[in-house]
This record gives sequence, structure tokens and C-alpha cells, in this order.
Amino acid sequence: MLSNKRIQELELVMEFEKVEECFKEVSNWIENVGRRRLKETINLDDSLEMLLQAQKQFKEFDLVASEYCKRGQEALKRMNQWEDFSFVDVHSYRVKLQTYGDQLEEFCTQLDETRHRVCETVRLYEFFDKVRQGICCTEEGAKS
Repeated sequence: MLSNKRIQELELVMEFEKVEECFKEVSNWIENVGRRRLKETINLDDSLEMLLQAQKQFKEFDLVASEYCKRGQEALKRMNQWEDFSFVDVHSYRVKLQTYGDQLEEFCTQLDETRHRVCETVRLYEFFDKVRQGICCTEEGAKS
């Protein structure tokens, strides 16, 4: 029985090493690219044209970022089996998984919030642009 537990533990450690490579890649991308790009979208431009351009660039980034989030989440799911084991020896691996999971969750949440903010800002600017055009048309009609 003890031998079986040790074999299971070794299998989990080997699986963790595979998953950790994925997490390292995702984590490095989040730290070196993802967070920087999210910070760039904090200050959106004041014109509708520039805002639409920023939205297009964000959508391209969002596709890549969402893929990294998906890969990280899939790797976390693969490691859900760790919850079934109470080996003291794998505690350090669980801590690493928790750290990766927290980082991934935080980034994915920021990505979702930024996506929503960009979309709502564009909608607001489009609305104000239509209102402005309506006012201009009304003023031109009143002058005639």
C-alpha cells in the first residue's frame, strides 16, 4: 500500500513537471507581455477614430491573451487530481500550483475587465458622436 502511494506520488510529480513548463511559459508571457499591454489600454484616446483603432489593437491582443488564459486553465484542470492526495511530500507543488493559479486568475480577471471597459467606452463614444451629429443637423435645419 505504501509502495502504491509512492508510485502515485511519483506519477504526480512527473505530471507536475510537464504542467509546470506550460505554467512557466504562460506566467512569463503574462509578466513580460500581458500586463504591459493591459496597462497600455488604461488611457484610451479622446477621439472616436483613435478609440476604434485602440479597440482593434486590443481585440488582436485579446485573442492571444485569451489563448494563454485558456492554456493555463486547462493545465490547472489537469492538476485537479492533486486534491485527492494528502501527501506531505507534494505540499510544495500545491503551493506552486496555487501561486500560478492566483496569477492566472488575476490576469484573466483584468483581461475581462479591460475588454468590458474598452467595449463600453467605444459604445459611449459612438453614442455621443451620434448625439453630436444630431445636434449639428438640427442646428443646420434651424438656420435654413
